[in-house]
Amino acid sequence: MNRISTVLRAGCWVLSAGCSCLVLMLVLVLVLSAGADAGAAQAAANDSRLKVLSPADGSFVSGAIPLRADVQPPEAVTSVVFFVDGRQLCTVTRPPFECTWDAGAAIVEHQIRVVANLVGGGRIVRPVRTKGVGYTEKVEVDVVQVTATVVDSRGRYVKGLPQSAFHVAEDDRPQTISHFASEDVPLELIVAVDISGSMGPSMSKMKKAVKEFLAAVPARDQVTLLGFNDTVIPLTRGSKSPEDRMKAVDRLAAWGGTALYDAILSAVDTLGRQVGRKAVVIFSDGEDEGSHVALADVEQRLEASDVTLYMIGQGRGITLDSLKKILERLSKPTGGRALFTDSIDELHDAFNDLLDELSHQYLLGYPPTNDVRDNTIRRIKVTVDGPYQIRARQSYRAAPAK
Repeated sequence: MNRISTVLRAGCWVLSAGCSCLVLMLVLVLVLSAGADAGAAQAAANDSRLKVLSPADGSFVSGAIPLRADVQPPEAVTSVVFFVDGRQLCTVTRPPFECTWDAGAAIVEHQIRVVANLVGGGRIVRPVRTKGVGYTEKVEVDVVQVTATVVDSRGRYVKGLPQSAFHVAEDDRPQTISHFASEDVPLELIVAVDISGSMGPSMSKMKKAVKEFLAAVPARDQVTLLGFNDTVIPLTRGSKSPEDRMKAVDRLAAWGGTALYDAILSAVDTLGRQVGRKAVVIFSDGEDEGSHVALADVEQRLEASDVTLYMIGQGRGITLDSLKKILERLSKPTGGRALFTDSIDELHDAFNDLLDELSHQYLLGYPPTNDVRDNTIRRIKVTVDGPYQIRARQSYRAAPAK
């Protein structure tokens, strides 16, 4: 209103100089048009929704981290810009609005700012702050992480045990547990699904079971979905959005062979270096066919990671003793296990079993007394007080620092 009054006064001055009233009308039109444009831009800002999907506010990050944002509606923006610690990292002009950032090996606090530039002018800004580790949580590259599952004599999961109930030895030498968590432990989950040609008749049932499984994974946990046949196909990365997870499953289609070993290696390499639990679930109905890596390569890569591997064998896969032995050989040393279903209809039960286990786990961390990185295998033994059984990683490879 003040602007219009000012223009009116200016218009009166122009008129007093003998100019046409048309000039005044033109000035008013321009001002009102500018005000309408500003109002439209503000309306677009109000109607648009910018959400930072990754990393989560208050999370711990290190290594290669996906920066991901969601804008609704996506056509409302011209670009999305990611800033880290005041420095512009990348600009994305079309969905998906994401890029990769190397947070480094140390787990320190970072300030991430996501800016959505609107079509009609203006912008939306969303800040995210990650955490640095405290004194008791110093779990950088020199600390070994071990995920443990505890059950009683009836196979029921045991919760609520204190840190003092756990004991860790490396190569028969007692270790000091410096990091311990038993509730709300962050989970980074990779689900790799066999979409080879043999899965064609079962694809609809498999999709339904995978959707139910992913829908039950808490939204705070990051989920990456991979499909694999002759190649490995990333369908969604580090998603915390239930909608994105469901859309990714819908894109699964059966064709080609079974590059099982390639899928496992790709899944492990996809995982970041964040503090927390890391689990890979591989579902397959057959033996490896045409992978570029060998079984020994997969075993060595698993030894150098802190991932817990779960393998689900289905259909003809469980009738082959050789395949069953391979699935158990790969999963058991990581603290995971192999499950087998007679038919696709039983996949739902297998996924429920895994969900139950993933929600009842402890995370232990210890700085090894032998801190020499000589690429040797170190044996780990985790024990717990009481009449319980424990399943945990059995060894790791002391890989040289990169």
